[in-house]
Amino acid sequence: MAGNSFGQSFRITTFGESHGDAIGVIIDGCPPNISVDLDFIQAELDKRKPGQSKITTQRKESDTVKILSGIFEGKTTGTPLAMLIPNEDQRSKDYSHIQDKYRPSHADYTYQTKYGIRDYRGGGRSSARETAARVAAGAVAKLFLKELGISIFAHVSAVGNIEAPNLGDLDVNQLVAIREANIVRCADPATANQMITFIDSVRKEGDTVGGVVSAVIKGVPVGLGEPVFDKLHADLGKAMLSINAVHGFEYGSGFSGASMRGSEHNDIFVNPIKQATSLKTLTNFSGGIQGGISNGMDINFRVAFKPVATIMRSQSTINQQGEETEISGKGRHDPCVVPRAVAIVEAMAALVIVDHYLRNLNLGRA
Repeated sequence: MAGNSFGQSFRITTFGESHGDAIGVIIDGCPPNISVDLDFIQAELDKRKPGQSKITTQRKESDTVKILSGIFEGKTTGTPLAMLIPNEDQRSKDYSHIQDKYRPSHADYTYQTKYGIRDYRGGGRSSARETAARVAAGAVAKLFLKELGISIFAHVSAVGNIEAPNLGDLDVNQLVAIREANIVRCADPATANQMITFIDSVRKEGDTVGGVVSAVIKGVPVGLGEPVFDKLHADLGKAMLSINAVHGFEYGSGFSGASMRGSEHNDIFVNPIKQATSLKTLTNFSGGIQGGISNGMDINFRVAFKPVATIMRSQSTINQQGEETEISGKGRHDPCVVPRAVAIVEAMAALVIVDHYLRNLNLGRA
């Protein structure tokens, strides 16, 4: 199966299935001498792991990561870094009722048709369980970005029709503290309470709901991204759209920019302060990227997640014999994926920024 690798200079390859022995990732191209904080990596995985609250799946996985190679005396060596996360709480019997049925809006039919075989136990490689490996790799990328003064913050900005207000000018540390103080990971406490109540009511109805994760990347230098096919926002879009259940990506003004005039939308340059290393703009409708290349302003984007496809209600479907049948969800599933998706969005953003930073470095441009 192709398509299991991401990145060029900082390249990751993930492996494993939802109900196999383990999942994991190999990072190739990780620079040497990065201090590896195992507690930080584990904390990032804990933000994504299942079973952490009443509004997430109750599958119990510790997601304890083990680093097999690429580290010596607490620092990366520059050789391939291998990370393994055992699966501890598989309940394959929860999926026996769908082994010959196609779940609506899942990858069952497309996998079966493409490969002639599918792992029906949680979806195999199509399961969001795979994203734990991405978070592990993204944590290593974030450790490198920290040394460069680059930070990434994401939070749940919408669930269904409930939207959080603009967060204002709080710094990243303040925002993280507010976000981690509630189980939905929204950086506005009042909105978070509304979201939690709503998700819990949807769960009790046997249904699911979608949402939006908003993110900002601060401290990105000017010059990351390539001018044609490897534009920085194009690679960010690919990264986000590769995450399970993502149905939309926008950066800067996004779709709202389509209703604006150029005189409103243009980001006017201003003289920077003497200590500044790059020009600044009065507005940031460009989202920190112009011509596919970072311009030194904050990079901001939004990621839309669809409702989780598995619902605890009976639905009509078709089995592998082409016969009409009924299906209903069993087992442990998220009523809304966005609280756990925050860590995945940050991880994928970190992977993109590190990859483009190293590509610049390799060309003598960083």
